[in-house]
Amino acid sequence: MTTPIVGIDLGTTFSLVGYVEGGAPRIVPDPRTGDRLLPSVVHVREDGSVAVGWEPRRRRVVNVGSTVVSVKRLMGKGPDEVRREEPRLPYEVLDPVLGAGRVARLRVRGKVLTPPEVSAMVLRELRGWTAAAFGEEATRAVITVPAYFNDAQRQATRDAGRIAGLDVVRILNEPTAASLAYGLDRIGEGTVAVYDLGGGTFDLSILRVRKGVFEVLATNGDTRLGGDDVDAAVAAWLLAEAARETGLADLESDPEVREAALFEAEAAKCRLSVETATRVRLSVPRARLDWGTALSREQLEALSAPVVDRTVRPCRQALRDARLEAKDLSAVVLVGGQTRMPLVRRRVAEIFGCVGRCDLDPDEVVALGAAVQAGIIEGKVRGVTLLDVIPLTLGIEAMGGLMSKVLPRNTTIPCSVSEMYTTAVDGQNSVEIHVLQGEREMSRDNRSLARFQLKPIEALPAGLPRIEVTFAVDENGLLRVSAKDCRTLRQQGIEVVPTYGLTETEIHGMIEESYDRAEEDVESSLLASGRVEADLLVRRVRKALAEPDFASGDERVAIEAAVGDAEAAARGSDRLALLGALHQLEAAAQEAMQRRADRVLGAALRDRRIEELL
Repeated sequence: MTTPIVGIDLGTTFSLVGYVEGGAPRIVPDPRTGDRLLPSVVHVREDGSVAVGWEPRRRRVVNVGSTVVSVKRLMGKGPDEVRREEPRLPYEVLDPVLGAGRVARLRVRGKVLTPPEVSAMVLRELRGWTAAAFGEEATRAVITVPAYFNDAQRQATRDAGRIAGLDVVRILNEPTAASLAYGLDRIGEGTVAVYDLGGGTFDLSILRVRKGVFEVLATNGDTRLGGDDVDAAVAAWLLAEAARETGLADLESDPEVREAALFEAEAAKCRLSVETATRVRLSVPRARLDWGTALSREQLEALSAPVVDRTVRPCRQALRDARLEAKDLSAVVLVGGQTRMPLVRRRVAEIFGCVGRCDLDPDEVVALGAAVQAGIIEGKVRGVTLLDVIPLTLGIEAMGGLMSKVLPRNTTIPCSVSEMYTTAVDGQNSVEIHVLQGEREMSRDNRSLARFQLKPIEALPAGLPRIEVTFAVDENGLLRVSAKDCRTLRQQGIEVVPTYGLTETEIHGMIEESYDRAEEDVESSLLASGRVEADLLVRRVRKALAEPDFASGDERVAIEAAVGDAEAAARGSDRLALLGALHQLEAAAQEAMQRRADRVLGAALRDRRIEELL
């Protein structure tokens, strides 16, 4: 029997693997214990070997410096970003080695690992589970990611699969996977919101479902928001209370004590989803700490509220992007273990005006949906089509430092769009394509993804070459950009594979700044366009002035003065003054330029017969 394609939820806290059998998705259990969830925790032993799963999770407090948790938050990040966002990691973050891009490396008990390598260890363990189910290990997989993962994070996930020996046939957005698991295609027609709050990431996606077609209308989220942040808030409160009552100082700076507090905070949070009060105990003999206290659901919710409230803005922004109101939704689906918290469910009801659906286990729903997508690829599941979107606008840098937007955010994928560009300098024999991601008008305000050159191109006067730039985004959300000289048909392209990703602040900043600074951006854009126009006009007039018969006397003096005024205005920041200087230059040079054009045309037609011209 051929090993089926499996669906994998590579989660921040837990990971799962599933497949389709008899038309229905199933979760593959650990053949030794029957557990369906695999903790995404990796421990490096003294001899350099590794352990994955429940045992490292249970012993992470005593093995704090040699155990990696929540590695999903580090995927696609550079070392500076990791140090800034995770300043208290219990292991060293190293700079990249020469020639390895800018990917962060972790020194864990002497072993140097990248985040994709750590994730690959989790994937390899899940792959081992499939051998008991199929007779041999799976070799192909659909792997899910948060909808708001950027190119670098998606590529890092694909790399993790390859390291684990898997052919990653599809990168699937988690909210879309959840919709598949719920069988929302069977509702006929409707619009659904998927609220996905997991251990480390948050997504809100709005999908229109029509006769088996899932069309993502809008997506928003936060790649650094989840249950880990609730745990951190509760742990900080526990440490502060313990220090106050015991008199022990610097508890927060002790890695083992801090890890113990996080462990207890997570356990208490889970209990308080079904209980109204619980006991928490911090016991770290080495630090002479043995302390306990009561924690109520009311206290937990007060500590968690700032974290949960951060999900409100992405929800409302996604509704605006989809041009919908909450009352237009047919249903809201809850995904991710953190949605078990009563506070989260109440907040969802407040945002959308309806109770969220949680029929399926929120920890398993994404893996089940990934399995359905794997079944669609294999032909085991029919009548379902997915139409996903890109989360941020893609474009290139144009003349004057402007960002020329090629693919707006929330464009349905897969997609391919071509735009025509030209050169700015006479005789230019190459062009640089600078690929950008973001929502601002000026290139400097957006994130640089890649650069490449198209060369050589035919050296022609400025404005004559035709350079066709094509952006193609595949079904995995991965981008390829190509450029072609339409005269020579010479072509060059690049698969955009960034080695580090966007921070949560940068992702949201790109969108928020596009609204908050829209007026300023438009003014900057118009000024930049004016400068480009001035540069082209001044160069054209100066080239004509070099000809002895172009103009003479007062006319030449007036044109040269107008050229100087235009150059001075282009160096300034007054757009209206620049516009006036351009009008003055055009007026001063108009008659001389017309005479020049007549002479050129007359010379071209001299001694030509009418038959030749026809």
